[in-house]
Amino acid sequence: MRKQTNYILTFFKGIAMGAADVIPGVSGGTIAFITGIYERFLNAIKSINIANIKLLLHGKFKEFWTNIDGTFIAVLLGGIAVSFLSLAKLITYLIDSYPILVWAFFSGLIVASTIFIARSVKWNIKTVTAFAVFAVFAFFITSPENSPINSSEASYWYIFLCGAIAICAMILPGISGSFILVLLGEYLFIMESLAKLDFIVIGIFLCGAGVGIVTFSRVLSWLFKHFKIITLASLTGFMFGSLNKIWPWKHTLTTFTDSHGTEQALSQKNILPSVYTELTKTDAQVAQALIFALIGFLLIFTVEFISKKITKEKNTAI
Repeated sequence: MRKQTNYILTFFKGIAMGAADVIPGVSGGTIAFITGIYERFLNAIKSINIANIKLLLHGKFKEFWTNIDGTFIAVLLGGIAVSFLSLAKLITYLIDSYPILVWAFFSGLIVASTIFIARSVKWNIKTVTAFAVFAVFAFFITSPENSPINSSEASYWYIFLCGAIAICAMILPGISGSFILVLLGEYLFIMESLAKLDFIVIGIFLCGAGVGIVTFSRVLSWLFKHFKIITLASLTGFMFGSLNKIWPWKHTLTTFTDSHGTEQALSQKNILPSVYTELTKTDAQVAQALIFALIGFLLIFTVEFISKKITKEKNTAI
């Protein structure tokens, strides 16, 4: 009975992780840490290695399942999947109906996440240089005029790559996998695919995520182990330079018609709210956007405050 209760709790923790991962700026890894399953989650991921895969290939399913903590992972992923599928339609609806307010909220989340990571960096010439280089690089590649947003026509190989890269961020506290998808131009497309239950796209994305877990995540873990501060400084710069990607007020430069006959934005540029009002003849919703950005900002620090409090209590108990 107790084991069943633990699995039910794990399922709901998975739902919480999934809800966090759907929102750019909130890390599912942070939720895993807060709920006390982060270490077990990482150990389960690391157990997916060559030795255990050989067990699977030789038909030793029970031993393989035990070694990778299979039931825990399956229940957790089930909760994450339910959360993804439940929130995907809501997210796509909100972005379609209230784009300025949603992207303002996301902006607040990212600014707070950037500040949070920056606070853990010991700033010196090396870290400042890493920050500057990655900030400039991110600003250039994510500038709307330099980065076409033709996500509706994404190639399968690119979806696979997005899954592999995003999953690495999803397993790290403080870094959002959804934000990585925003930068790669595939966030809305993946959300729409989940909402429409496009199993081909979802399957390719999950295959990429699987490859990312067993390959890229190990490289990322190695970087954090040997060059943690430089890596954090680089990530901070990248996130800071990428903020222009989610600027709420944009002007569409060119459009295209997707395979469903719907006109989509192909390239855009950031504009001031006053220019937005002039061009669209609609309210730029500046006051509302600032409120939603503040809510997003405070949400990150609330989550991190809870995380630190839990850590302090654990250390005190020890």
